[in-house]
Amino acid sequence: MSVAVQIKEPETDVRAAMRELGLKARAAARELANAPAETKNRALHAAARLLRERAAEILAANALDLAEARVKNLSPALIDRLALDPVRIEAIARGLEAVADLPDPVGRVLATFTRPNGLVIERVATPLGVVGVIYESRPNVTADAGALCLKSGNAVVLRGGSDSFHSSAAIHACLVEGLKEAGLPEAAIARAPFASREAVGEMLKGLDGALDVIVPRGGKSLVDRVQREARVPVFAHLEGVVHVYVDRAADLDKALKLVVNAKMRRTGVCGAAETLLVHRAAAPRLLGPLIDALIQAGCAVRGDKAAQEADARVTRASEEDWRTEYLDAIIAARVVDSLEAAIDHIETYGSHHTDCIVTEDKAAAERFLRQVDSAIVIHNASTQFADGGEFGFGAEIGIATGRMHARGPVGVEQLCSFKYRVRGDGQVRA
Repeated sequence: MSVAVQIKEPETDVRAAMRELGLKARAAARELANAPAETKNRALHAAARLLRERAAEILAANALDLAEARVKNLSPALIDRLALDPVRIEAIARGLEAVADLPDPVGRVLATFTRPNGLVIERVATPLGVVGVIYESRPNVTADAGALCLKSGNAVVLRGGSDSFHSSAAIHACLVEGLKEAGLPEAAIARAPFASREAVGEMLKGLDGALDVIVPRGGKSLVDRVQREARVPVFAHLEGVVHVYVDRAADLDKALKLVVNAKMRRTGVCGAAETLLVHRAAAPRLLGPLIDALIQAGCAVRGDKAAQEADARVTRASEEDWRTEYLDAIIAARVVDSLEAAIDHIETYGSHHTDCIVTEDKAAAERFLRQVDSAIVIHNASTQFADGGEFGFGAEIGIATGRMHARGPVGVEQLCSFKYRVRGDGQVRA
């Protein structure tokens, strides 16, 4: 019998079971904080091997989730997020190996200084403790979050959504087996075996003080709830209203390639472009070809008067369109009078996630990179690079748009805090 058939939500007291998970995770976190890098890496490599060995079982579990998703009439973008295939499973396994190959972030000496009285003070990276991750339809988050937390010496409590219930459970089983092979506590990567919203509520309360931070990965309603109700710190972004600004000095061929990729490579990711801005001076040369390329790629375009005049297939954009994260093959297009106007538009309507300028004018690019207050700002590259793996982090637990501690892709370094180690030789304070 396959793993997919065996996975069921247990009939038990959700509140008590979640708090028990938290207690065990807290105990595991103390052990992980001092685990050698080689031991953590061994667990990750074992999990990657098991993902490949159990690929058929994982796909069978995913097939159950996909069948349920179609019955629920989930959007194509959500189904794409949920779907696994051999290529995606291999990518998940390689992601685990990439995290294992990263330098161990725990114990890094971040700064050293000596005081006039002879005290030697070091700032040293330490794990956060126990991380709670609440996510929806992406089963790969199970592996990414588990791997990043393990590598950074944190225990993690995972609560995947009902849409990915079977897939996440099958992937989680590989992670747990990897922990066992390495001699690490199984509770280091815990999974809430409940699809009910009650489990989310218990995590937002902090599991009786067990959780140190929560990371939500999902739609706006989930993130909004977490940010409103969480009693512990949150690393998150509410939405990704991502802009591509095509400047007056943009190269047409480069702009065509970047805009289509930024929008259409995968429309359901948070780094997908949602708004196209074009400098008015460049519009006669660039706007029509850009709109045509998007439409030819299967993207619907909603635009202002100038965009509609450039192509009759463009439908009128409403005020709400400038604020919308479509996560679909739709983009809003507008002509702006200047670089300053583009930056003002992004500040007014954006979400501080990822924004891009396409230009050959280096001074304009540097001004954009300096003045746009987003977690990720890009010059002449697709916004779809807004991803921890593409940043060399191995994977990401999410992208944070806040200004405290972690910002941008949250990888192993961002999952660490620090402490001070002070060494003296009998000094006393007057």
